[in-house]
Amino acid sequence: MKLLEEHIRKHGTVLSGNVLKVDTFLNHQIDPALMQAVGNEFADRFKEAGITKIVTIESSGIAPAVFAGLALGVPVVFARKKKSLTLTDNLYTSSVYSFTKQETNDISISKNFLASTDTILLIDDFLANGQAVLGLLEIAEQAGAEVAGIGIVIEKSFQQGRALLEKTGFPIYSLARVASLDNEQICFVEEEVAR
Repeated sequence: MKLLEEHIRKHGTVLSGNVLKVDTFLNHQIDPALMQAVGNEFADRFKEAGITKIVTIESSGIAPAVFAGLALGVPVVFARKKKSLTLTDNLYTSSVYSFTKQETNDISISKNFLASTDTILLIDDFLANGQAVLGLLEIAEQAGAEVAGIGIVIEKSFQQGRALLEKTGFPIYSLARVASLDNEQICFVEEEVAR
């Protein structure tokens, strides 16, 4: 997605440890017009898949997921990383390791919002090591929900995430595939983003 790649080149910052900081439009401040375009791209790709719900993890996956949900006319459910007074039981749960934060979080979704009758699209902001999506896949399996595909806003193709997720057999659609962050330069994979 050229528009997204342009935003990454213009506003992204490469930090040590192969971290790509995109807090000006996705991970802290949100660019609604860009996120709407991102959501529309996911909706166009998966419009024939019979999606009934979109599932993501708080917090940075919510904006692209909501715009995709709006375009598809379906609800968005997000896995919570922290338990609250209102979310204590009747949950699907999984543990997820965050590459960026270097910590493991238990994520959970209420059983009231995900069922075996659902066909879901998983959306996440980044694909690096694949752990967040694997956690969401585990929750989908617990619910008995059908997974139509995986939508990724930014994929770091030089890390193991894609190879790990390809083993699941689910379609993966990444809108921007970063080939390298070497020498603080953002280089994109020069192939078609859809596989």
